[in-house]
Amino acid sequence: MKKVKLLVLSTACLLPSLSFANNITLNQTIPPVSVKQYGEIFYTDNAFQYSNWNTEQLKGKVRVLQAIAGRSNAKAMNADLMSAITLEKFPESKYQTTTIINQDDSIWGTGGFVKSSAEESKKDFSWSSMVLDENGAVAKAWDLKKESSAIIVQDKQGNVIFVKEGKLSEDEIGQVISLIQAQI
Repeated sequence: MKKVKLLVLSTACLLPSLSFANNITLNQTIPPVSVKQYGEIFYTDNAFQYSNWNTEQLKGKVRVLQAIAGRSNAKAMNADLMSAITLEKFPESKYQTTTIINQDDSIWGTGGFVKSSAEESKKDFSWSSMVLDENGAVAKAWDLKKESSAIIVQDKQGNVIFVKEGKLSEDEIGQVISLIQAQI
């Protein structure tokens, strides 16, 4: 009996650390969060500016949210999806990609590189929304995996119609493209 109690107590203590699921639910809006440390990146008059960002700004267009760790392997994880979206040339008035970069989840000492990479990405993909999250507020609010990439598709009302953490398969990439096409 003593061994059973010890086993139950040990299991209960380990359960929180074994939780790998995010808290994003299909057909509901994402948990609200604001990014005040850096925030959305704007590039105007050859200069970068940052503005506070929050999830309320996501309504009104079909969106793919890409929440990634500030690591090159996380950025590369779903690069095939981002390339497929670029090739589709969805109308900017109805669709937008929002990339949220968790600078807090970067390799020690690389924060400056993460910031400059985010700024260069904004230059290259000016039509996309780029958010630099210095303290990882989004990852914490959504309970995202470390060192990973999460893909979330929202309809115009802000309801989640697809969510996956990790690398998407070819079939999942096709599913995301089809969902966007059906919503716009």
